[in-house]
Amino acid sequence: MFYKGSVVSQVLALKYRPSSFDKLIGQEAIAQTLSLALNQDRLSHAYLFSGLRGSGKTSTARIFAKALVCENGPTSTPCETCEHCLSANENRHIDIIEMDAASNRGIDDIRELIESTKYKPSSARFKIFIIDEVHMLTTQAFNALLKTLEEPPSYVKFILATTDPLKLPATILSRVQHFRFKQIKQSDVVNHLCHILNLENIEYEKEALEMISRAGNGSLRDTLTLLDQAIIFSKGYITPENVASMLGLLDPKQLDILFTAILNRNKLELLAMIKELESYECEVVLDELIAYLKNAFFEQDRRFSTLLYERFFKILSEAKSLLYINADNGFVLSLVLFKMVEATNIKTIEEMIDSLEKEKFRLPAATTESSEQHEDVPLKETQKETEPTSVQDHGVTDAQLYARLCEKLLDRNVELGECFQQYIRFERFQDHV
Repeated sequence: MFYKGSVVSQVLALKYRPSSFDKLIGQEAIAQTLSLALNQDRLSHAYLFSGLRGSGKTSTARIFAKALVCENGPTSTPCETCEHCLSANENRHIDIIEMDAASNRGIDDIRELIESTKYKPSSARFKIFIIDEVHMLTTQAFNALLKTLEEPPSYVKFILATTDPLKLPATILSRVQHFRFKQIKQSDVVNHLCHILNLENIEYEKEALEMISRAGNGSLRDTLTLLDQAIIFSKGYITPENVASMLGLLDPKQLDILFTAILNRNKLELLAMIKELESYECEVVLDELIAYLKNAFFEQDRRFSTLLYERFFKILSEAKSLLYINADNGFVLSLVLFKMVEATNIKTIEEMIDSLEKEKFRLPAATTESSEQHEDVPLKETQKETEPTSVQDHGVTDAQLYARLCEKLLDRNVELGECFQQYIRFERFQDHV
């Protein structure tokens, strides 16, 4: 039944699915290699596309299949007007057979596929089999496919796609050309989202698209699904606040306030914020803190030193392991934030040594004079007086200063502190160093 004035809308992932090699996002090297193979007529009988979900494996397989069956082909630039191209674009080409190995994984399914390879294509020059999620096939199915995959008829092409190539038998891997699809860069994803929203006449803030891209984890399909939700939720104007609310993320302004409180060591304000943060998933909060620090690092935020970045990242990475052994996420989050406050107060090794030098300079004059008198004493006497256990008349001994240094090192780095204590024999400080 059709209704007057009804319009069937498409989700963005399908509406803007690439239909040619030049429209693939983030896989330029693979697109170039396949294009040259088509133009130079250097085609293999079997290909394997592996990579993360949403990285373009199935789209590339369909584009490649269309390029093989085009009336003007094989060519890297299908005409898009012939019957073969049109039917391939609509996923109804009789000689392009797609099979989902997740639901057709048994030996009987593969036997049926092998049987169909015996018959020549109905209308195109090639009969192409695209097997998605091929790693889901059973061991018996793989064994049945081996012979046909190694020596198929000249008119048969296999394109296998998988997210887990390590599960494929070595005998299969040795019979295919393997193309590894890399994770799409966030900048490429954001630029693609901007392009789509401009075509859709939807207003947006780029920071909001960066948040959506980060939530997509490198999967363009997942990111476009989130963009569909954001368009609906934001009512035509996509802002960071709307995206944060939709995804359950922290508002960017909240992150600014949080790090300001940490750097100012304002524990009372942190306690108040922790109560608000308990409504979020702890792992999401940790990921947002890491992303904030990463952006601050590349923007050269002067509030953070390199050492402070190192300390913060170490604390946050250790916190993720705590989540697996402690069910109280609120306590883990509180512990992390207060450890970050303490990290801002820890001195560097250079600062520790400098403070020890200043402390020694503040010793009474009598101590300084006595040390000067010992300069002309023979070597044996000097060695006795500079023993680590010798106590100066009115000040702190070198041995005590060294012990303090070891304590500070232990606070800063346990391994380095233990190394000083166990493997370094202290003699004396020379010229206050």
